[in-house]
Amino acid sequence: MASVQTGATIVSGVLVASDERMGAHDPTPGHPESPRRLHAMQEAVATLPAGRVTPIACEPAAADTLSLVHERSYVDWMLALDDTRRQLDPDTAIGPGSVPAARLAAGAALAVTRRIVEGPARRGVAIVRPPGHHAEPDRAMGFCLFNNVAVAAAAARAELRCERVLIIDWDVHHGNGTQHAFETRADVLFCSTHRTNFYPGTGDASETGHGPGRGYTVNAPLPLGADDALIGAVYRELITPIADAYRPDLVLVSAGFDAHADDPLGGLRMTDDGFASLCGLVRDIADRHADGRVALVTEGGYDPATLARCVTRCIDVLAGGEPPPWPEPDDDAAPAIAEYVRRLRRIHATTWVFPSHGPS
Repeated sequence: MASVQTGATIVSGVLVASDERMGAHDPTPGHPESPRRLHAMQEAVATLPAGRVTPIACEPAAADTLSLVHERSYVDWMLALDDTRRQLDPDTAIGPGSVPAARLAAGAALAVTRRIVEGPARRGVAIVRPPGHHAEPDRAMGFCLFNNVAVAAAAARAELRCERVLIIDWDVHHGNGTQHAFETRADVLFCSTHRTNFYPGTGDASETGHGPGRGYTVNAPLPLGADDALIGAVYRELITPIADAYRPDLVLVSAGFDAHADDPLGGLRMTDDGFASLCGLVRDIADRHADGRVALVTEGGYDPATLARCVTRCIDVLAGGEPPPWPEPDDDAAPAIAEYVRRLRRIHATTWVFPSHGPS
């Protein structure tokens, strides 16, 4: 599928795929990845003006589709589990309803992706849980059972004739599973901003891919307390030029909101406005290269009220709302931010050419 004209027409609102049955995954009492997260997002979206969103149905992802990313032995093992509560890793517990919920989460990502590729709608959001970006090809990890965004990207390549898929992961945690699914390939470009020295311990800036995929993994680890000004500079000066050179014909976002200042786990300082600005930047990349095709797939974010606000702000931007301008860094912080972006650009200069203005 070749990229087509710049600009996109929103048809009947932003597509939203979700399902109440994802709430049946209830890991353990007090677990941060609780059904309240899903309900908060769904309830907030239900209050949006008529025409802003178009709900679409989703079905559980089929074993063959999950196996585009996950080893078939892992998929078969997961689908054969009974309802016994069990601990899959130190952070990841499952019980009755967990695996069906995870299949629906992947199915929602697939439903939105298929609809925006086939048209006429061009924007979509999959409001899902459990999240997915930590799930490795052969195992569950970090609250994640199946890798929702990776399955959607793989299906876009294998079934929907997309030639180049861009995945942007703005969750506070590195999307290790997504990186590992595509790090030897050039047909999927994976770009991640995440807190450094934080779970899961991957995502160093030196991790750029392997073999044919070298240069198509872009990691920007962020210091504790990183704010809208720093994160905005990384996206404007590093990730946007790479995305523009790559010219994706589909943009997918691992949309975690745990980099928000109000998140109890994240340790970064993004704001509601920052996420709206970030969504606008991603939307504009999709408009320039992908005929507007962009889908957000929710990941982390552990303050339900913050999740609800940020998801609705992003939907407003996807529906054509004007995102707020990025804040300028403080005079004291500006030199360090510029040097950080220059360092990241040097790592990727063998694969990507950056414009002469801005950090170099």
